[in-house]
Amino acid sequence: YMGDYVEPDNEQNGRIAAEYLHGRGHKVVAAISTDPGYSAIAWRVRSFLQHAADLGLNAISILGKTRPGTSYLQFAPLHEESDLLVQRVLQSDPRPTGLYVPSDHFCGSLFRVMRQVGLKPESDYEAIIGNYNPVIYHNLDHLPAALDINLPTLVRKVVDHLVWRIDNPQAPGRIGITVAPSLIATPAQASAVS
Repeated sequence: YMGDYVEPDNEQNGRIAAEYLHGRGHKVVAAISTDPGYSAIAWRVRSFLQHAADLGLNAISILGKTRPGTSYLQFAPLHEESDLLVQRVLQSDPRPTGLYVPSDHFCGSLFRVMRQVGLKPESDYEAIIGNYNPVIYHNLDHLPAALDINLPTLVRKVVDHLVWRIDNPQAPGRIGITVAPSLIATPAQASAVS
């Protein structure tokens, strides 16, 4: 970016996801997503793969098509893309049991296809989602761990920084502010940890 920015800490998002899946005992993990060209997804995937490798995990990426000039913010992924991504999961050797889904915009479609091919959450795979949107999350057929990008805090920091920049127009340099994600474990996972 040319100027100041406030954004989710996408690198930490990928690291937390890798640590979570490592801590849950997964040896083979994958970052799986549509729209890999979208900057937040690209950063999260890159961070996840690097940190997973640093932890000694076998880490792969299973990514959909890049659509230059568009992103999932403008274009919903087609259900067929989830079919292709799940087929690539099934063809992976060894097959990943830990899945990092850096964005929730296609989770419903992805999990539906996984169910249709006979893969069961918690027995065949475990997922962690890279952002938490209650509207999407609570409509999934199972509730995997998720990373909350803390949108209210993010918005507050954007407004606070805009006010600060208006009051300090001559302040030199570019200022970047990131907001750390928070892990949301499901009730079953939280009780297993206790």
